[in-house]
Amino acid sequence: MNNDGVMCDLGKLLARILMSVMFIVSGYGKIGAYAGTQEYMASAGLPGFLLPLVILLELGGGLAILFGFCTRWLALAFAAFCLLSAWLFHNVPGDQMQQIMFMKNLTIAGGFLALACAGAGKFSIDHAMARKKHRH
Repeated sequence: MNNDGVMCDLGKLLARILMSVMFIVSGYGKIGAYAGTQEYMASAGLPGFLLPLVILLELGGGLAILFGFCTRWLALAFAAFCLLSAWLFHNVPGDQMQQIMFMKNLTIAGGFLALACAGAGKFSIDHAMARKKHRH
């Protein structure tokens, strides 16, 4: 067994865990703070009817990333989501905290783009499904 391959797959697993936790927690939190989240979205000019889609992406997509399911496509969706969120909610020149949040979102988007290129790795549903498909 190639130790570099195992280390790379463990790195991809750790990346998926670290990148998904924030979105899972955030999506779940939006369910409990539904009205407040809709108001916050409205303050940025977004219609509240988009909130279920945001929750689906954050919670459902976060869990899918965690387990390595549809990883490449969801990673692209999350990269776009992070860039859009940065622009809509954190693009406040002169506000240092918002600029840090803006840069954080850009950084996370970069991580998701790298994950989209690299794939989920061996410790994932994607890998198990690909193996099963190739056996038949």
